Amino acid sequence: MTSYSNGPHDLGGDCHAWLLPEGHWGESNTGLIRGDGESLLVDTHLDLAHTTEMLAAFSPLTAGHPIRTVVNTHSDGDHWFGNQLVAGPGVDIIASAAAAELMTPTGAMELAKLWHREDQVGDFVRSVAGSFAPSGITATPPTHTFSGSLELNIGGRQVRLTEVGPAHTPGDVLVYVPDAKVVFTGDILFIGAAPLVWEGPLSRCIAACDEILDLELVAIVPGHGPVTDKAGVQRVRDYLAYVEAEATKRFEAGLSMEEAIASIDLGAFADMAEHERIAANVLNRYQELDPTRPRADRLEQFAHMADFHRAAGLNSHGTIGEGA
Repeated sequence: MTSYSNGPHDLGGDCHAWLLPEGHWGESNTGLIRGDGESLLVDTHLDLAHTTEMLAAFSPLTAGHPIRTVVNTHSDGDHWFGNQLVAGPGVDIIASAAAAELMTPTGAMELAKLWHREDQVGDFVRSVAGSFAPSGITATPPTHTFSGSLELNIGGRQVRLTEVGPAHTPGDVLVYVPDAKVVFTGDILFIGAAPLVWEGPLSRCIAACDEILDLELVAIVPGHGPVTDKAGVQRVRDYLAYVEAEATKRFEAGLSMEEAIASIDLGAFADMAEHERIAANVLNRYQELDPTRPRADRLEQFAHMADFHRAAGLNSHGTIGEGA
């Protein structure tokens, strides 16, 4: 994975990114868009410690431009569990309606429990995201939801929200700043690691990549990994199209899902971290091709990835070899 530093990073046009190297499980990015006398924050982090660090780093930028709006790009905990630290009077928290349905106290509690499971799923989660402690979280859901698209005025600046889910999750949103030509993609993009399709279908994630490629851009902030350009988007799209095609061939040949997962050679994409995500992505494609197959919940998806991670002898970064 490309080496890069902890944020904040100036993207130009009064837009900034806070990056958590190296973009592995839980190591999500956030963003700040400043307007006249106010700011918009894109996402918070998986735990309170990381969110506190990010807000402190952004404080010189928000001193005269307080955060009045928070946009959560989707419902995964590493993009909204820190909301409680920015919520309050005069602060609007926005997400898609589909995302908001999952941003509940029960959902937060179920995710946090994964760190304490005494089974292979718990072992896997602690291995890949042990530096996070999602405890003490007060679930703080959106105060404002939308479907489709929404245009915001942030201190005289246009910020465009576009719902592209169901894709990575049911309610993914792109945050685009037209005058700065900057987009914050949430987990539609993982740069340096394999993309992950919880909800899908894969074709929706491919379509979301196409939507990003159609924008006029100078900076693209993924949900995880370094700031990228359209070549980075294209590589994510190519991975998704490859997995979709390879899984389809195996389904049509009568291979079981487990056989398909084990037999797909990552080839040109073997340098991406988090190899285990192939298991969730193939599962997603098999569910689409066989509508009678029961939809897997998040725990089952984690279990398939944990199986692959163990069987392939992967390190904590989901690659072969040594790794922290």
